[in-house]
Amino acid sequence: MAEAGTGFLEQLKSCIVWSWTYLWTVWFFIVLFLVYILRVPLKINDNLSTVSMFLNTLTPKFYVALTGTSSLISGLILIFEWWYFRKYGTSFIEQVSVSHLRPLLGGVDNNSSNNSNSSNGDSDSNRQSVSECKVWRNPLNLFRGAEYNRYTWVTGREPLTYYDMNLSAQDHQTFFTCDSDHLRPADAIMQKAWRERNPQARISAAHEALEINECATAYILLAEEEATTIAEAEKLFKQALKAGDGCYRRSQQLQHHGSQYEAQHRRDTNVLVYIKRRLAMCARRLGRTREAVKMMRDLMKEFPLLSMFNIHENLLEALLELQAYADVQAVLAKYDDISLPKSATICYTAALLKARAVSDKFSPEAASRRGLSTAEMNAVEAIHRAVEFNPHVPKYLLEMKSLILPPEHILKRGDSEAIAYAFFHLAHWKRVEGALNLLHCTWEGTFRMIPYPLEKGHLFYPYPICTETADRELLPSFHEVSVYPKKELPFFILFTAGLCSFTAMLALLTHQFPELMGVFAKARQFGKYLLIPGPSISHDAFQLHSTLN
Repeated sequence: MAEAGTGFLEQLKSCIVWSWTYLWTVWFFIVLFLVYILRVPLKINDNLSTVSMFLNTLTPKFYVALTGTSSLISGLILIFEWWYFRKYGTSFIEQVSVSHLRPLLGGVDNNSSNNSNSSNGDSDSNRQSVSECKVWRNPLNLFRGAEYNRYTWVTGREPLTYYDMNLSAQDHQTFFTCDSDHLRPADAIMQKAWRERNPQARISAAHEALEINECATAYILLAEEEATTIAEAEKLFKQALKAGDGCYRRSQQLQHHGSQYEAQHRRDTNVLVYIKRRLAMCARRLGRTREAVKMMRDLMKEFPLLSMFNIHENLLEALLELQAYADVQAVLAKYDDISLPKSATICYTAALLKARAVSDKFSPEAASRRGLSTAEMNAVEAIHRAVEFNPHVPKYLLEMKSLILPPEHILKRGDSEAIAYAFFHLAHWKRVEGALNLLHCTWEGTFRMIPYPLEKGHLFYPYPICTETADRELLPSFHEVSVYPKKELPFFILFTAGLCSFTAMLALLTHQFPELMGVFAKARQFGKYLLIPGPSISHDAFQLHSTLN
């Protein structure tokens, strides 16, 4: 009985909500009916005649001012709507309507308890979407002092956002500090330095820590932020390696003596891996690519479980520079696995290798006549797979969109990852003859396979809807963020644009032909009153017509 009563109440509630949703139409017809019934007691005809006489006394200047003001107001609304749409990706009027007017009209939330059963089936895809919206540290990030700051000195622009640098500060605190740092004066100073917002204060703290002893993290900070060239940064990283290696060996012997020593050893391991990886990147920047490859391979063998640094992506880029395509394929065979996280580097490098086998002889005209061969089909499928994973990359590789310096953090499948990939790999695509031509001819075919990418993917999960917002936080304001799928203009922008154009045209016509537009406006008023029923409307209309003539 209780369940039956509860079901009846829920059904009654849904009926009431449904009735409120459409109640405004009922009220509209009721108001029209009352106006028709009470037209004589309310003297509607007399009032309309008075209004008509008032309108007859208006001059053409009034109509010019009226239409001009309407055009100005609608133009201001259009400008604001367009700015809001470019900044936030949605219509302000639509957002306000959904947020504030829908509840008043009886709208309900789609995520109510009635949908709990269906939501359980989508939990896995929701978790995947959340994981894909996670911000990752860019494995190929530049040096802040030797590269980012030099860009600022030359252009006067800040290539890094506050949000991006704040994420880096959190990473540094996670990798380079532990709970026992307060027991060592130099590490205690560096623990505060990583939290400092002012770059000069961080550098001063690092020098202060070095006055106490050889502190590896202090050398890291100076190499990242104070060194103005890669050679200076490499020199400081070598000093950091000497200090960090000693700390690592000492903590390795004591790691099983308690949780405090274990945390210290974990911190020292992170410091050592970071230093060796940055030294390999210094060697790569300075043209010693083979040395960099050897250092990366040794690092991956020594610490195979530390995948959070994504050193294999650094290795892939260096091997492509050496044109060691067989070694690149071997690395891909290990990391391009269904159980491992994907990245633009993995997907597009796999596509590049398959395109390399056919791109030098590929011709769109010949392919359309004879069809695609097996190798060409494999290359096209690899390109489609890569484009589905990150659809922003081709515009940068094909130089349809200008590149900027990559951020220190990226969002997988987003514009930030596309910039980071294309910044380092564009040269490798150009080196393979015909690869960019094959990409140009085939990449847009991906979108025919996934007409609704936000709802369903082909080889990957649906494209996450959070990428645009996160990329706007990661990328500088002077960069136009690439948006996928491309959003159509909201209805209210089109409506206000049409309203602004129409009222502006009326204002122009009224200004140029005031007498004609005045007669037209009065004629419309005359026609309107002829449609209103009443015992004396014909006589009033006749008098109005006589006045006009």
